[in-house]
Amino acid sequence: MITIQQFTFNPYQENTYVLSDESGACVIIDPGMYDGQEQNAFVNKIKEAGLKPVLLLNTHCHIDHVFGNKFVFDNWGLKPQFHKGELFVLQSVPGYAPQMGLNYEMSPEPEVYLEETGTVTFGNSTLELIFAPGHSPAHLCFYAKEDGFLIGGDVLFRNSIGRTDLPGGNHQQLLNNIREKLFVLPADVVVYPGHGPSTTIGFEKQNNPFLN
Repeated sequence: MITIQQFTFNPYQENTYVLSDESGACVIIDPGMYDGQEQNAFVNKIKEAGLKPVLLLNTHCHIDHVFGNKFVFDNWGLKPQFHKGELFVLQSVPGYAPQMGLNYEMSPEPEVYLEETGTVTFGNSTLELIFAPGHSPAHLCFYAKEDGFLIGGDVLFRNSIGRTDLPGGNHQQLLNNIREKLFVLPADVVVYPGHGPSTTIGFEKQNNPFLN
């Protein structure tokens, strides 16, 4: 059984997730810790829980989701894993971060890239990959089928969807992917998004104004 810890970090109020199971192994998804206070809070929670980080995953590589990649690498030696189509997104961050007045420590680049389909494993647990671009060019979601939840990044929010006006965004592609890849999941699947509160597939099918 997977346990979820959620942190909300950085000026964008981004949700960072730690998934762990009874083995003590854990995966860090979209580390957004920005300053020393957030970094310390994160490390302390990992230590208190006695967890061993074994994977660093990015749903996509916009700045608010990769602020902490370097910090995770420095502490646990983990390089990020994401779809190769997000690499140029990551590589563009140092160019625009200073213009926005943001401090950004350069993320390492992956040694392992994730495919459009397949799985990643940690401890005794498995996450299925769901390829859902539209908010960003090669966005992945991570689906824990046995535990009934989805780490959705910036694809689907409670009563909303990811913005599509950034480079590589495509509004119609995003809508199609939500309908064809997320809305086929069971209605009670809980969606943990990159910003804001969690929701469920069923609730969004019934109520999301962008998809009705």
